[in-house]
Amino acid sequence: MKVVLRKLGYYLVAAWAAITLNFAIPRLLPGNPVDILLAKLQARGPVDPAARKALELLLGSNTTEPIWSQYWHYLGNLARGDLGISVSYYPTKVSTIIGAALPWTIALLSIATIIAFVVGIGLGTLAGWKRGTWLDNLIPFTTTLQAIPYFWLALVLLFFLAQTWQVFPLYGGYDYRQTAPAWSGEFISSALYYGTLPALTIVISSVGGWLLGMRNMMVSTLSEDYILTAEAKGLRPGRIMRTYAARNAVLPSIAGFAISLGFVVAGSIVTEQVFSYPGIGNTMLIAVQNNDYALMQGIFLVITLAVLGANLIMDLLYGFIDPRTRNSG
Repeated sequence: MKVVLRKLGYYLVAAWAAITLNFAIPRLLPGNPVDILLAKLQARGPVDPAARKALELLLGSNTTEPIWSQYWHYLGNLARGDLGISVSYYPTKVSTIIGAALPWTIALLSIATIIAFVVGIGLGTLAGWKRGTWLDNLIPFTTTLQAIPYFWLALVLLFFLAQTWQVFPLYGGYDYRQTAPAWSGEFISSALYYGTLPALTIVISSVGGWLLGMRNMMVSTLSEDYILTAEAKGLRPGRIMRTYAARNAVLPSIAGFAISLGFVVAGSIVTEQVFSYPGIGNTMLIAVQNNDYALMQGIFLVITLAVLGANLIMDLLYGFIDPRTRNSG
């Protein structure tokens, strides 16, 4: 119990640091969201001079207010679940925008990351068990794919599979001409079809790392004494591979699974932009282009807390999988 409480304390401190950085970083960027919004409003007609003060209060970007006071107000609004008003989508609330975009990214990342993890671990197990075979020789190619930037791989797949051969659509998250977002078979099948190519980009870029890591751990595990003992007892090779070798070799990969989510999220931002996918990444780029403090802060906060939460869950789960680590904290 003490170990769990200690870990919770670490993650709470990390969450506070993330929230503080989330407040500070957008304010270090050049420009002012109030000026941007006033320019948009002036394009439609004259704007009352008093509107600037009202917009500063509404958007929480009053530059005359001390920074510590802005920080205190930010924490208070955050505690109430108020993430502010978006400049890019004015006057829509940030929570509404994130709520609309987040399910797309969660579905894309969760499915693609789990597929990459399962495929990489499975192939890595076989490659480590059968060293020197064609599967083992395939590893340098898969690791090369991991080194390719997300956006470049996305553009290549888009050119061949969407434009040249027209196997998948060029852009979008679903066929808006034939269906609308709803819990229906037609919409779900359309969303899966449109999300296959972005997910394939993430899988191809991620699977090599899992394969290489699992293969190396399998080779190391197979030299342990308990593997030799299991072979001496006459156990079946398949049982030795799954129960004794793979079960212990997969532990570092499980520990690194949540950490890898941060890198996958970073890559998915560019991937969503290439495919015009209606997720968090595409929304964040729009926020950066418009110096939308509130929307940037909301997205950064959601991504950071999601990665921290995933790391906490995997950290606690690792203690149950490997009891030896419970007393190491």
